[in-house]
Amino acid sequence: MPKTKRFQKISLTQTKKKGLGGKQQLVGDVRSCVEKYSYLYLFSVQNMRSNKLKVIRNDWKDSRFFLGKNRVIAIALGRSKESECRENLHEVSKRLKGQCGIFFTDKPKEEVFRYFQKHVESDYARSGNIATETVTLQPGPLEQFPFNMEPYLRQLGLPTSLQRGVVTLLKEHTVCKEGSILTPEEARLLKLLCIHMAEFKVTIEAVWEKEDGSFEDIGDGRMLEKQDDVNESSEDENME
Repeated sequence: MPKTKRFQKISLTQTKKKGLGGKQQLVGDVRSCVEKYSYLYLFSVQNMRSNKLKVIRNDWKDSRFFLGKNRVIAIALGRSKESECRENLHEVSKRLKGQCGIFFTDKPKEEVFRYFQKHVESDYARSGNIATETVTLQPGPLEQFPFNMEPYLRQLGLPTSLQRGVVTLLKEHTVCKEGSILTPEEARLLKLLCIHMAEFKVTIEAVWEKEDGSFEDIGDGRMLEKQDDVNESSEDENME
């Protein structure tokens, strides 16, 4: 009698993984970008959102972004003065910690700084974020919610009931308090209430220039402020 194929075991040992080959490819890509582009920027991301980062990538299609695998990127750039592939790139490697990345571009510094200073978007907070304000709901109808959501709202901690088919809050309820760490339930409630408490922001932390191998630790937009001062002084000279 032939064996049934219904319960055959499938081996997953042939599944291809990036492994060492993927890491070597990443090292090669980073080093080729070092030679190709004029500037390398180190950036940090506050409240990471993939869809919002994708918008930035689309706005900078002629540039190259690398986010994630900080250790591999650090090896590509060089972790020490002796192993760096270009002068002062080990300074970038030292700062590749946490939720950060690098991107290469030929765009002038002024354009880069101004874009990222203005590109700030509000978003819904997630569990673990800090509440930026106290949100308190007053008793009464919650007409923004359909009747079939009432059980779910109760699961999230709202004291509700259905009264004549309308979701109704039975008593005053504080969703969150300013300065407190949001729980998963609080974060879901804030999203249902369309209240933003997070800010997606990309901050330029440092810049490396290929032409002279110079490295500058920026932090908190100090470079942008300095550039504004230069622009203002040049405008004053032109007026004179």
